[in-house]
Amino acid sequence: MKAYFGRRYTISASHRLHADALSAEENRATYGKCNNPHGHGHNYIVEVLVGGDVDPETGMVLNLADLDDVVRARIVERFDHANLNLDPLFVNQVPTTENLCRVVFGLLKHALPAGELTRVRVEETENNFFECEGE
Repeated sequence: MKAYFGRRYTISASHRLHADALSAEENRATYGKCNNPHGHGHNYIVEVLVGGDVDPETGMVLNLADLDDVVRARIVERFDHANLNLDPLFVNQVPTTENLCRVVFGLLKHALPAGELTRVRVEETENNFFECEGE
């Protein structure tokens, strides 16, 4: 039987939603106030859900400390207090929260020491959240 373990992390980051392929007018129409040339920031909540068999010796799907180490190294240290537009992973894509969610999933997918990454959920505001699931 598969079990799941989820954990939440907080990062604060800024971004500007702007597509180089669009004109200034099209960017304003598409992204509204999120196209502000000075950018804006969010206190994102990143949820990571890992599934797998429960280890009979430890009783865990994945050790909490091991998950924390991976998420801190690959996500928190990279994106906390950063401008997402300046990160190399967003050079060719708009740093929407949908894309941030996909990037986080990709950075964690093969980095876990146990279990399988099932889902990443990123809360941008109390009203907006985005999810990516494994295939």
